[in-house]
Amino acid sequence: MPNVYKLARGGYLGLKAVEDSLADSRLPRNLLELLRIRASQINGCSVCTDLHSHRARKEGESDERLWSVAAWRDTPFFSDTERAALALTEEMTRVADGSGGVPDDVWRQAAEHFAEEDLAALVMAIASVNAWNRINIATRLVAGNFR
Repeated sequence: MPNVYKLARGGYLGLKAVEDSLADSRLPRNLLELLRIRASQINGCSVCTDLHSHRARKEGESDERLWSVAAWRDTPFFSDTERAALALTEEMTRVADGSGGVPDDVWRQAAEHFAEEDLAALVMAIASVNAWNRINIATRLVAGNFR
């Protein structure tokens, strides 16, 4: 179903509105792209992994960091702030694997690095990329189509 976004235009526009609001947030663009890449890797969304890797490069991300985002815990390439955001991303993306949602320690860590408004934007960004992932995977869209 390659035309899902045309057929469900209202839904597409709703998700796009979330993306537009994130573009107006104070969150660094490269951080948003790293979160989107990590969630997409977990979900196995080739479309979003490809798209957001290219966008991250345009935001100045190095190949080294892009190659390492899946193993962020085991590399020295990410700041404490980025690590807090990536941990939140993983917990929200894998919410069904846990019991009771995102663990308190992950929330505390994220709250140490982000103001409430920015933390709320992170939550929306993570939820949004997970929605895009599920649509792309379900409709078997192919990597490379959206860049």
